[in-house]
Amino acid sequence: MSPTAKLAKNEQMWNKMRMETDHQPLAGRIQLDDPLKDGRQSETALKVWRGAARLLRQLDFACLPEVTLASARRADLLALGPKHELWIVEVKSSIADFRTDTKWPDYHLHCDRLYFATHPDVPLEIFPEEAGLIVSDGFGAEILREAPEHKLAAATRKSVTHRFARHAAHRLHNLSDPDGVQLFQSY
Repeated sequence: MSPTAKLAKNEQMWNKMRMETDHQPLAGRIQLDDPLKDGRQSETALKVWRGAARLLRQLDFACLPEVTLASARRADLLALGPKHELWIVEVKSSIADFRTDTKWPDYHLHCDRLYFATHPDVPLEIFPEEAGLIVSDGFGAEILREAPEHKLAAATRKSVTHRFARHAAHRLHNLSDPDGVQLFQSY
């Protein structure tokens, strides 16, 4: 099967899955009936992630989702900037999602700046001042509060950047060799 045919098949499958599971307009603002409901790994979380990733791309950052760090924590979004800065964005799609997360302070050990990303229906005052704040509408996003900067040590920066590069390379390989994905368990 040609790459174009594979893409078309994947797009058809993705559209079918969205039609079966998505009850909201794809391009519209995020709607959440109950902000207390835990929305982790939901369509809402994906829209928050997408808007935040687009914002970072506009700021000339390269982004990767779900990157496992040396501490075994998994960053929702790891971003590498044009001046080698490293930002972690933690996506929070509901009050419950934020309240159940006690691991976020550990991310400071792996980045120069830490941000939370959420959507307009989550009360912004729940997010701590020691992290920046991004609000996403599913299409784009805006930084409402800059994150305090705490520069990483050179060795840590090298290690996180190396991890970023390896994750990106493995994911690119998985896209170009989807049949080989089952042979490799780590990415």
